[in-house]
Amino acid sequence: MTAATTPRQPGPYHPGERAVQDRAGRTDRADHSGRAVGGTIPAVAARFLTERRVLVAGAADADGRLWATQLSGPAGFLRAADERTVAVAARPAEEDPLAAALAGPAEVGTIALDPAGRRRMRVNGRSVPDGRGGLVITADQVYANCPKYIHRRHPADRPGAGGPRRVAAGSALSTAQQLLAATADTFFIATAGPDGRMDASHRGGHPGFLHVLGPDRLRWPDYPGNSMFMTLGNLELDPRAGLLVPDWETGGALLITGEARTDWTGPAAAELPGAERVVDLTVTGVVELADATPLTWTAPAHSPADPPATRHPVA
Repeated sequence: MTAATTPRQPGPYHPGERAVQDRAGRTDRADHSGRAVGGTIPAVAARFLTERRVLVAGAADADGRLWATQLSGPAGFLRAADERTVAVAARPAEEDPLAAALAGPAEVGTIALDPAGRRRMRVNGRSVPDGRGGLVITADQVYANCPKYIHRRHPADRPGAGGPRRVAAGSALSTAQQLLAATADTFFIATAGPDGRMDASHRGGHPGFLHVLGPDRLRWPDYPGNSMFMTLGNLELDPRAGLLVPDWETGGALLITGEARTDWTGPAAAELPGAERVVDLTVTGVVELADATPLTWTAPAHSPADPPATRHPVA
């Protein structure tokens, strides 16, 4: 069967997620958290979507590489057309690595983030173009996450902001891109399940929590969460990953693709305060976009859940 027709495993979790939950000793807690995963969009979630200005979307390009990007618009550009469908009045710009993929049917993982209210909601499913420059997503998984590691920020429009444009692309991070990554306090990660379905998730910490070990290698701590392990469960079976590192001050974005693995050894986690385990990413592609969003954001009020970050020099 193709990824488009493969049925989901019974329940909210696939074998990779179950393997990680078991290894972490969190199966019971995962079962409790899994009750929040649904296949429809409740009224409260529909209202939440309508108020958002940004949607992060993850998908695979024509070469099978995973990327995460962001779509934005005025409040109302996201709308729950019905309990299974999200209408998005935006699509990736031509120079975005997911422009071609989302110009046709695609599996997508999305996350709508409310930094000001420290809230987030994931909608995973299948996307098709709406014929008017936007997308229609048929929801397959819908669930909210806790506010941990979300930094409080408020958005503002940037008058005169242009459309997204590519300013750099390559197979590794430049020195300037390494600096952006090394000082980030937030990134998003797209991963794929064994059936090809996508997920997009949020990661946050004090600036410096995303470690740059070289132009082609990143590392970050895996902090305690809801024990669902949807990202690590996907990586357990499929190492492909896509990262989006937003530049909150300029509206730019750093898009990174590569392969990730989880390091469960005690010494690796012990080097990073608060880490239960560590994830290493080998970078294989980078795209830097200017004006990825017409928004800028206020300085952050950091999450009280953030462990201290150990700063590593940029290689």
